[in-house]
Amino acid sequence: MRAPTALLSVAVAATLLVPTGSALAEPTPPPGVTTRDFGNGPERNEEAFGAADPAAAATLRALAGDTTPAAATERLKQFPFFRDFRDKERGYPRQTRLPVPAENPADASIKLGLTPYHAIAGKLNALQARSNRVSVEIITKTVQGRDLYLVTVTAPESKQQAREQDAIRDRIENDSAKAAKDRKLPGRYKAPIFVNNNIHGNEWEGTDAALRVIEELATSDDKKIVDLLNRTRLYFNVTANPDGRFGNTRANGSGFDMNRDFITASQPEVQAMRQVMIDTQPVAMIDLHGYVNGTLIEPTTPPHGANYEYDLFIKNTYANGLAMEQAVLGLGYTPEKDGVNPPQIPFRDDAEGWDDWPPIFTPQYAPFQGAVASHTIEFPMRVNNADYNNLPVAELQRRARINTDIAAAVMRATYTFVQDRHDQLIADQIETFRRGAAGEASKQVPLDIVPGFGPEDVYNTTFPRAYVIPAGEGQRSATAAARLVDHLIANDVRVEKAKRAFSANGKRYAEGSYIVDMHQPKRGLANVMLEAGADITPRVDSMYDISGWSHALLWGATVDSVSSLRADTKEVDKADLDGTVPWTSRALSLRVTDGREIQALNDLLGQGVQVTWADDGTAVIPASARRQAEGAARKYGVDFGQASSATGAKLGQVRVAAAVSADELFTLRELGFQVTPVSTAVLNAGFDWSTTDVLFVSSGLSYAQLNADAKAALDAYLTTGGVVTRGSTGSTFNGAAGLLTVTPVAGRGDANGVVKVTSPGGPVGGDAPANSFVYSPRWFTGLGPEVRVEQAYATDGPLVSGHWRANANGTGGQDAARGQAAVVSGRDERGAAVVMFGTEPMFRNHPKGLFAQVAKALYWSSSAADVK
Repeated sequence: MRAPTALLSVAVAATLLVPTGSALAEPTPPPGVTTRDFGNGPERNEEAFGAADPAAAATLRALAGDTTPAAATERLKQFPFFRDFRDKERGYPRQTRLPVPAENPADASIKLGLTPYHAIAGKLNALQARSNRVSVEIITKTVQGRDLYLVTVTAPESKQQAREQDAIRDRIENDSAKAAKDRKLPGRYKAPIFVNNNIHGNEWEGTDAALRVIEELATSDDKKIVDLLNRTRLYFNVTANPDGRFGNTRANGSGFDMNRDFITASQPEVQAMRQVMIDTQPVAMIDLHGYVNGTLIEPTTPPHGANYEYDLFIKNTYANGLAMEQAVLGLGYTPEKDGVNPPQIPFRDDAEGWDDWPPIFTPQYAPFQGAVASHTIEFPMRVNNADYNNLPVAELQRRARINTDIAAAVMRATYTFVQDRHDQLIADQIETFRRGAAGEASKQVPLDIVPGFGPEDVYNTTFPRAYVIPAGEGQRSATAAARLVDHLIANDVRVEKAKRAFSANGKRYAEGSYIVDMHQPKRGLANVMLEAGADITPRVDSMYDISGWSHALLWGATVDSVSSLRADTKEVDKADLDGTVPWTSRALSLRVTDGREIQALNDLLGQGVQVTWADDGTAVIPASARRQAEGAARKYGVDFGQASSATGAKLGQVRVAAAVSADELFTLRELGFQVTPVSTAVLNAGFDWSTTDVLFVSSGLSYAQLNADAKAALDAYLTTGGVVTRGSTGSTFNGAAGLLTVTPVAGRGDANGVVKVTSPGGPVGGDAPANSFVYSPRWFTGLGPEVRVEQAYATDGPLVSGHWRANANGTGGQDAARGQAAVVSGRDERGAAVVMFGTEPMFRNHPKGLFAQVAKALYWSSSAADVK
């Protein structure tokens, strides 16, 4: 149905990331080709992340990684936005005198003629002083300690008027059937709009456009603006990534691409953005990015997310996309005069390659919180990466001015769109929540609902009646179940708890089991997290980013879908996880199934508790350490048992030298391991191996590029130390260093998703979940006698959900991986205990049920190598 255009696989498209030269106008790209950054996928093997500052790591853990109830309470104290946002005793404006950071000439924005971070607070303070339409609140602190500013622009409201807005917003979500029949409701409700800027730190100009538009709205006497502010609230996240804005990086201060983090929410900035969307419930949102020439304006190509109410979404998103296109064209920029190509709308102009399938991006998450028009916009003129370093300053500033103009134009177009369609957008948001609450079937979108919508655009799912997260004997991990429940609640998904035992689908569930009733307003978000997903391999050739995810299959808890539900329940606002220690005078055991148990064990090891790592993969704590165990049970909510045996290897605090990517470094530190980042350069400069128990290699370390002294020092370490590897870099290191006898085989580079695995037992694979995650999957053949298979790809599938095709020559596909070793362990003849992962157990901090495998690999390799 859509006009055919040139298609590129991810591998080919990645070659287009090379920036243009220093010509004043960027050359026109070939038709149908877009240049864009793909985030932190398999290329993260190339460079190890080197955030070695222990203080920064502690801040990172405190703000994001620590998931204990005490940490959540502390965050609430620090950032009262989450508590006060619905404070019905406050009207608007709600103004805050922002602290102004010290001037810093090193801010990367300055070179572009844009607003440095340190100048934003002063500008916002001045606007608050000038206008009672402007409110500013601090919603969190970044990893590096900078404030995130949320600006609300609306006509002044008394506390009674603000209370009415809260009540209407609540009715829209929670009493949608009646709200739909209330003809007066749209006339009383201010439609919320959310504008998110600069989530990629080196895509700057959305921030400056937002400051411009905020000032316009704050000071204009134009009748249309006055009417707009009487009928809407506009929320601007001025810069979502001030750390990256300052430092000229795409990622935030902990190395994460935050526009890949929304269903995981590992970063404090993402948690804050998520909460803003929950609390404001926007009907429309836009997310400002760069750089694609011409300006790229969503909606997207297939595949389309199957859990949206897509008929409501596409009609509004496409209409606003067309309106934004006209606004950009109206600026008068041309390819000949300015190097600016006409805007492109992927849905209309491309066949595939820019999809809205995964809910990891901001605009793909927002519809689950009520947005019925939601867009990524990529302004055209590249000013980052090599261009930032190589182009003349005058040319960079010319480009930045054009981008700022375009970003401001799409903001104005969006608020005008909401102003013109005010009542219909509210009605469509109500209908989204009404369908969920009524438990209606996934609606198939009519063909040609908008021009070009054809069979290739139709994606649907099947909603179960409910999901059950069992309690008691039926639950694999109580700590993992609690983590999942708390995460669902944090996303505004309703979770209930059974007051007594019940049956569903022929299975008996214990009292205390958690239930996610799929008759709820945000059932789309519940389902996109808890369903297994779909194998979309046959439908598209390549994907922009990940294609499979599943909290139910990857977070370590037992989750069942049921087709009928009869249970006596009560809604809960948090999981029950108290932590217990049995009354015994004998040694205690701790079964490691979840990150909280790893944190608890590493805490005990850090206190000097003498732990035994048993052959079955549990930790044995001596009876003399009962007091410390009780403290860990309270802090982390973990359950200790009575040890049946105290045999095994002695385990001390594991000290890790990590040549790893940012997401892996974050996860290792979150789990409480003592981590020192290393790389080829660090080892070549001289490294003291006496402080290392395990070397983890997945990124940025090449054995072949080590100098003679570094190789000699590393080889000496390998006679006693442990090694864990992951991915292509890890496999290459294993071969170059002469460790395990294996032949690594690479799957197709962009293949990714949830896979079935089998675990025959062993120190790493034992007690592992039945599913794992892959991105650029690998497997191992030609195993030597010293190598043990810890985990293998299943002989059926193995892909459960995601996208995994073979290469053009027929290699690297799912068929070739079936039954092959995915995780292996063994002892090198020199003494090193080695574990190799062909899977992705820490990818973007998401597959939390696999973290125990990583911990077990580190515990086993450190103890088996006897490095203590």
